[in-house]
Amino acid sequence: MNSRRQFLTASASALLASTVSRANPKGYPYSEFEQRIARKDFRGMTKDVLPTPCMVVDIDMFEKNLKTMADFAKKAPINLRPHVKVHKSVDIAKRQVALGAIGITAATIAESELMSNGGIKGVLWTKQPGSYNNLLRAVALTKKDPTFMFVADDFGVVDRVEEAAAAAKVKCRVAVSVYAGLTRQGIANGKPALELAQKVDSSKHISFEGFMAYSGYASHTKTFAARKKKTAEDLAGVNETVALCKKAGMKVGIVSGGSTGTYNMDHEYGLTELECGSYVFMDSIYKQVGGKTDDAVYTDFESSMSVLTTVDSKHHAGQVTTDYGNKAMAQLTDVVKDKAWLQVDKQGAEYGLLRWKDGGGEIKVGDRVEIYCSNLDMSTNCYDRYYIAKGNDIVDVWPIMGRGGAAQR
Repeated sequence: MNSRRQFLTASASALLASTVSRANPKGYPYSEFEQRIARKDFRGMTKDVLPTPCMVVDIDMFEKNLKTMADFAKKAPINLRPHVKVHKSVDIAKRQVALGAIGITAATIAESELMSNGGIKGVLWTKQPGSYNNLLRAVALTKKDPTFMFVADDFGVVDRVEEAAAAAKVKCRVAVSVYAGLTRQGIANGKPALELAQKVDSSKHISFEGFMAYSGYASHTKTFAARKKKTAEDLAGVNETVALCKKAGMKVGIVSGGSTGTYNMDHEYGLTELECGSYVFMDSIYKQVGGKTDDAVYTDFESSMSVLTTVDSKHHAGQVTTDYGNKAMAQLTDVVKDKAWLQVDKQGAEYGLLRWKDGGGEIKVGDRVEIYCSNLDMSTNCYDRYYIAKGNDIVDVWPIMGRGGAAQR
């Protein structure tokens, strides 16, 4: 016999199902949305039933991007250790490794822990452990995963790493971060870098792995010729440092750096591995730096990820309101997919704008619009998952796991 509570629960479920069916002509069971995702049941799930704003990945374009980079690295040849700060996804990292990447690069100790715990070997953390929190976590991760590696550009930090590693009875793998045109980190090349490398190399509980040299300004230098010139300038000092170390009898294992913008030239200027990240999705700003065959548009990689948004209101000439607002990381430099006549604008925390001038196409309340992000690192930090699409059909969902507050960084 059913209890009164069971009867009421069953009645409420039936009412909800009936309401959903009437509200949605397609009859998609929204009440089962999360349960279906959890059990990987995507039957009937299309872009038009997704909650917005959300991130959608075109699986065909995405896989083409991964293959393009992997094929180039094998041909160059140069090792690929792609940066995960862009996608923050173990699912994507595993696909990169499956195509030949020797590991991944991470921006934070939290990302490093996440990727290593997800089964990814060869994680390189690109910041030195300046705080004791980061230091102890880096040593603990080394003990758990001996393939983990991080960088240092300070003599004092190296002393603290040696002390902590000795106490934990581990040997940390460290690459010396050297200046390559970007002032945010990196010891000066030449004698200072040589002396720091020698200190690392002589430490009992640290293994000297080589150097990291990130030429960040070169990556977004417009036109291929100008970018190549900037890369050569930024890496000249790095090559001098490597030569000094070899002359001193030291073994330099890696020279890591590079970017999506310079991937096809870095091997010519001394790098042994690439830390490219943006190529998996490509953002709207990166597409403007120009490629080897086109100074205006960078066509090597496809725009494979977009933010799906919904038009929520239309009452004023030349504009509509969307749900792609400041909290969703709307930027004035974003680009609307397949609707060049629309311009992204801001209106509030949860409200965005699409504007147009005379001659624009028709757009109405309820329309779905896809938008290419300006800065992938920041945008992916605002979302919880990628909806993987093949055409209009959703075929998978990948969690964006590398997010977190200060306590998890």
